[in-house]
Amino acid sequence: MEYIYAALMLHKLGKPVNEEHINKVLHSTGASIDESKVKSLVASLKGVDIDSELANAVVASAGPASDSASSKPAEEKKEEKKQEESVAGLSSLFG
Repeated sequence: MEYIYAALMLHKLGKPVNEEHINKVLHSTGASIDESKVKSLVASLKGVDIDSELANAVVASAGPASDSASSKPAEEKKEEKKQEESVAGLSSLFG
């Protein structure tokens, strides 16, 4: 995860996201560096519009949260209805 954070920080600061800069960021934090992970990350990000990807990630993460919030009252209504039915069933036993 620290590799991703380093790349995002470099991007935010307008610095090139390359092996040298990622290594410098990771080294400054005291993290142990796996060169293969750094190379893999840099290769994966080559040609990627990070700003666009971040904007899409924010939209994608916001979408489901609003759906779950709107379905919650329906779940509560079902639960209340079940409680009412069970109370009515119990009252019929005691007439």
